[in-house]
Amino acid sequence: MTHEREPGPETAAPPLGQRRAAAPRPPVRWKAALSLTLAAAFGLVAMSWPLLAAPGGALTETTSGPWLFALLLPLVTAVVLLQLTDGGLDARAVAMLGVLSAVVAAVRPFGAGAAGVETVFFLLILAGRVFGPGFGFILGCTGLFASALLTGGVGPWLPYQMFAAAFVALGAGLLPGTPDTRAGRATELAILAVYAALSSILYGLLLNLSFWPFAITHGNLAYVPGGGFSENLSRLLAYSLATSLGWDIGRAITTVALVLLTGPLLLRVMRRAARRANWI
Repeated sequence: MTHEREPGPETAAPPLGQRRAAAPRPPVRWKAALSLTLAAAFGLVAMSWPLLAAPGGALTETTSGPWLFALLLPLVTAVVLLQLTDGGLDARAVAMLGVLSAVVAAVRPFGAGAAGVETVFFLLILAGRVFGPGFGFILGCTGLFASALLTGGVGPWLPYQMFAAAFVALGAGLLPGTPDTRAGRATELAILAVYAALSSILYGLLLNLSFWPFAITHGNLAYVPGGGFSENLSRLLAYSLATSLGWDIGRAITTVALVLLTGPLLLRVMRRAARRANWI
């Protein structure tokens, strides 16, 4: 005579008509949140130095800005990672971070072609959405760094790529709402698609800050050392419109398409992994 095991609280199916709620994100304590905020503020200020540098300063008169940024980036990233590890990312989360960083590094070379086709940003957006802004910020940095080592793309532009990708994943983690119904998941996917388009354009704008001050020295699109925020911002926008908008639109189309195609499956898989890891 055989006896069937009664389903316990861990194995019982949810009641009829009730869907399993989405997995909660890993908590971020106030120290980790503070370090993350300061790191994001540092990255934004460091990337925007052409718009903020005072006339006659060392940054406006030399090309040392990107190199100073590159030297300070590892320190800032290490501080954020230590704080997040202490405030919410345990060994399982760090393992997931390593796996996703490797996936980003492996996938990115397939999209580094013409017309702005990029095959990596959808992963950053979906992972940031599920695992939270702190996890997304670190994943943007580590994923792009690992990709640069794999493809030989190390250079003064790499810190800008890392921080810009970190901002993309960070923003996805800050989007509101946790869907637990079919309509909620459809709305979430639509919001992520809109965010993917906007963040793809913003990513290109941030990257232009890495070389725009040195690419053109004369004309209406050139950077004016110490010319003031509004003047240089208008020149940066005109430069981006004239040179990189086509590439940015290609990135936006690719990212939106991949979010819509893979989002339903990957969001479910990542949330299942978060539930099994007990990130509560």
